Formats: sequence, structure tokens, C-alpha cells
Amino acid sequence: MDTIAAISTALGEGAIGIVRLSGDQAIDISDKLFKGTTKLSEVKTHTITYGHLVEGNEVIEEAMVTVMHGPKTYTRENIVEINCHGGLVSVNRVLQAALSHGARLAEPGEFTKRAFLNGRIDLSQAEGVMDLIRSKSDQAMNVAMRQVEGRLSGKIQHLRQQLLETVAAVEVNIDYPEYDAETMTQQIIREKMMPVLVEIDHLLVTAKQGKVLREGLATAIIGRPNVGKSSLMNSLVHESKAIVTDIPGTTRDTLEEYVNVRGVPLRLIDTAGIRETEDIVEKIGVERSRKALKEAELILLVLNNSEPLTMEDEALFKAVEDMDVVIIVNKTDQKQAIDIKKVHQFANGRPVVTTSLIHDEGVDQLEEAIKQLFFAGDIEGQDLTYVSNARHIGLLNEAKRRAEDALQATEMDVPVDLIQIDVTRTWELLGEIIGEDVQDSLIDQLFSQFCLGK
Repeated sequence: MDTIAAISTALGEGAIGIVRLSGDQAIDISDKLFKGTTKLSEVKTHTITYGHLVEGNEVIEEAMVTVMHGPKTYTRENIVEINCHGGLVSVNRVLQAALSHGARLAEPGEFTKRAFLNGRIDLSQAEGVMDLIRSKSDQAMNVAMRQVEGRLSGKIQHLRQQLLETVAAVEVNIDYPEYDAETMTQQIIREKMMPVLVEIDHLLVTAKQGKVLREGLATAIIGRPNVGKSSLMNSLVHESKAIVTDIPGTTRDTLEEYVNVRGVPLRLIDTAGIRETEDIVEKIGVERSRKALKEAELILLVLNNSEPLTMEDEALFKAVEDMDVVIIVNKTDQKQAIDIKKVHQFANGRPVVTTSLIHDEGVDQLEEAIKQLFFAGDIEGQDLTYVSNARHIGLLNEAKRRAEDALQATEMDVPVDLIQIDVTRTWELLGEIIGEDVQDSLIDQLFSQFCLGK
């Protein structure tokens, strides 16, 4: 393979910028630029060396250069990482110098793609690297880290081995009936397939939680004007992002902000108060609020403790009756006028939290209610392997369907050689998760989603 190079740190001002090279010529190309007490081709592997980068007679940078010989590297190829001063001009200058001496600009995700193609990691681990970069909370990062470590891969490999043994036993019975192999009956296939189906089911149970940790929840804060929606957003974000006044209709548009609530990443959307209005600008905001309501995965419905429930409140309850909702009765510092029993009736078993956001009271209880709504168990469990990737979830669902078809066929006394078709397909689908027999076009598409330099 040719030698690739790219900037591996975020573009912008910073103390350090890193240009990474990978390939057979990585060290030789770097040596053409580097001037120090020792040539890079002569230093020990996995060491860092101080020197200068020179183009012609001009010193272009001062650098610390790390040399790593394959195969004990990220890509299993020779890797050089040039640590120079941060800043757009500096790192770009170093990159251009590397390219002018024979390196090729890396495609997005090409370093990780080479790690996959060279057998260092499988496809699910590679996707875990992408999830790790994009993590929006500590828990999301932990999930991605476990995937990078190969937790999911290990489970999938174990399931595939069980299926492979079943397929092999069927093949022996069909092709070599004269051997003293165990006669493969529908009952034996059923016994071997049930544990596989149970484990696939277990992985899929975690899928909703894993997807939440990976992508975050689109969360709409809704309610009548002046019930405290903007105050709620500010309390969760711990910053004054939204304007708060006693004047109804202050928020004229939707405001968005990411926030980490007890390990659950939320994409908070503070909506304009939903009400009938003749104000043209506010009317546009109300329409955007209705759109945000339809697209939301979690609703925070805010009510005013100091006012009776209105027809507008009841209409909002009706609009979210089939959705995940936390009801917040705000302004408990004021005299109660709301009928709490009626609120619980409308809530219909969904969590109701009381708050006084002006005094920052009840926010902890609200955060706990949000966590419990999506994670009834312990999301900190170190042994739990979450499935969070949409591609993995789709393949697991298809594998589950094929496994169920195989089990159903055993009960219908279908010949074992026909049942084997579904067992084999289940094995193949699980293999696609970790990159076995996956198409080149899919590999190219997946790695194109990575950032440059990774």
C-alpha cells in the first residue's frame, strides 16, 4: 500500500498539532524532512525524537517526532506522528511538506480502514472508534470504548461458533451418513438454536438504551407561555441560554442545546409557548414548536403550579399521550392553584415532578426521572454490552427472524437440510456485524463517515 498522511488533530489554534503518516515509506519520507541528532530510520521503535523540519535550506517547524514500526501500531504499518505547533498554518505546512516528498493525502477514516483491512480490528470495533469520537456523554464514551475493546465482537464470535458447529453437524449427517456422528434431529437443532436466540434477544434489549447513549434524545420542552420552559432549559444546561421574563411569548423560536443528564445525552429544544396568537412572529414560532413536538423522542411538559389547568394544557396532554413524557409542575414557590390529582390523572402513570426553577429546586428529581424513564437498570454496569449502532441493530433483528424461522421449522418437522438454510443465514448475518463477508462498497461507505486523520 502507498503511504498516507493527514492532520490528526482538530483544526484551529492549539498548543500542539499532529500530522500522521502510515505506510512502508512513512519513516523514509519523514527522514527527508527531519533534521536532528539521529536519523528517524535509526531510532528505536515507539520513541519520540526532537528536531526540526526543513524544506531546502529553510526550517519550517520545530517538532517532536514519534516513530512506530509495524506491526505493533494502529494500522499494523509503519507510523510516524509529527508533533508540531498547533495552528492552521503550521500543521498545513508540515502536511504539504510530507505530501511533496511522496505521501498521499489520506481519505476520511483511511487509517482506521487500514487497521481493519490489516486485521488489527474487526468492523464493529472500527465503528466503535467512530462512536468514541462522537460521544456526547461519559456513558456513551464507555459504551463505545467497550465496543473498541471487542466486547461485542467476542459475543458475536461466540454465537457464530455455536451456529457453525450446528451447520457442520448437519453437513456431516447429509454428506457422510456412514460415519458414527451424532444424528442431527430437529430436536437437537432446537436445543442448539435456543441459546443463540436468547443471546440475540438480550443484545436487542440493550439496543434502545445503546442508541440513546450513542445519538442522544431529541427532547422538546413544551407548555403554555410563561410556565418556565426557558428557565428549565437554563437549569439543565447550567447556563443562561434562553431569555427569561414574566412576559408571555418571550421565546419566539426554538432554541437547541446538548446537555448530559445522568449519563443520558439530550438534545434540548426550548419551544415557543404553544397557544393561539395573532402575532405573526410568535405564530411562526408556535408552528416550529409543533414540528419539534412531532419529531421529539422525549417530552418535558411544563405546567404552572400557580394557575389552574387550562384547555390548552389539556390539549398538550392529548397531543403527547402516546409519547415518553415527564410532566413538570413548576413554580411551587407560589401559591398552589393547580389540581395535582387531575395532573396525575392526565399523566396516566407517567412521572410527575414538582419544581421551583427560580430557586433551583426539584431539578435533581427531574434528572433522575429522565434517567429512570430510559434506563430502569444500572447504566454504569461494566459487564453490559450495549448495541448502539443502527446497522448492528438491523442485522441482529434480521438474524433473530432467521433464527426464529429455524426454530419454527423444527416444530413443523421440516427436514434438517432445509432448516440448515436459516441457520446458515443467521451465521452470515452475525458475520456482517464484525465484517466477515461484508461487501467492499459497504466498507467504503462506513469509513467515509470518519473524520480525516483517523
